[in-house]
Amino acid sequence: MRLLPTCVATVCLVSKPWPRVRPPGMHGPMPTPEESRQWLDEQLAPPPGRTEPTKPKIGGAMPEGGRPSWFHVPAPGGHHTRFESLRETVRDLKLATVCEEAQCPNVGECWNGGTATIMLLGDTCTRGCKFCAVKTDAEPEPPDEHEPWNTADAVARWDIDYVVLTSVDRDDLPDGGSGHFAQTVGLLKFRRPELKVECLVSDFRGDEEAVAALARSGLDVFAHNVETVRRLQPFVRDKRANYEQSLAVLRAAKKHAPADQRLFTKTSLMLGLGETDGEVLQALRDLREADVDVVTFGQYLRPTERHLSVVEYVTPQKFDWFREQAEAMGFLYVASGPMVRSSYKAGELFMAAMIDEEQR
Repeated sequence: MRLLPTCVATVCLVSKPWPRVRPPGMHGPMPTPEESRQWLDEQLAPPPGRTEPTKPKIGGAMPEGGRPSWFHVPAPGGHHTRFESLRETVRDLKLATVCEEAQCPNVGECWNGGTATIMLLGDTCTRGCKFCAVKTDAEPEPPDEHEPWNTADAVARWDIDYVVLTSVDRDDLPDGGSGHFAQTVGLLKFRRPELKVECLVSDFRGDEEAVAALARSGLDVFAHNVETVRRLQPFVRDKRANYEQSLAVLRAAKKHAPADQRLFTKTSLMLGLGETDGEVLQALRDLREADVDVVTFGQYLRPTERHLSVVEYVTPQKFDWFREQAEAMGFLYVASGPMVRSSYKAGELFMAAMIDEEQR
């Protein structure tokens, strides 16, 4: 019969007045309980974010003041570095990397860290997304049949631990280029079984068989970007792409992965296009429902004046907050920051996810 004293003690504790403790850094008179509560709420609140939805526009006004200072990064390169070695090989073998084609600011950090991203299937896209500067054409040049072998030969010579294969959209091909990817993955794994391979691919027009062919090829990470929140899809992406189709592709990759292989799925969201905090959090819930393992957040930057204007520059503190929210939802790994891109430090990202999974 010890319940009664315990209950009485609890009631007495709760009924005591709120302690008037001065918050750290606060000077002057002792705050009232209401002031203490308000101070605590301010400390726990997320960084300021957009609450009113808006739409990005081509030719729209850019944020005042230009790009903030946090976009500055060290120059890549240096003698006798992985960066220099990879760059020389890329030029010698006439390969294309998205790192250089897109003038990615993280190229030095990624290449020196043992990660490279190679473009397959040419440099011309069959779609016209409003955020992307890649050239477009309804009928690009046919794929190079020797590219899978050339890519495997090149990567086998590189001192890298992780390679990302990506491409433009190829709606002109019956399988969207899935078979080309699968052949390249197979040759890479034959030449370097220990190499980790990520494929950052299109939605293959929602063709589940095309997704399955790649998922069964032996790759380690199947990546496909939803790009933005549900509401902004028609304003940002080509009309042939959509939110539900992208989620279906990510689900299908897991569904068709070999039973004896752990296939990770990954996606990316651009911020600064007018999305609200609530829309981003809902996108994260949708991705977890689709069993996506890894998500990255990065700042949208307008490539030319003919593309969508930036609605806002999201602060590093806000990126940190989104990372914390995603981690709390159960993603194996989250990369979030103004300069983060889809394949940013992909090797380190994959290893972190692997370690976390082994410890569970």
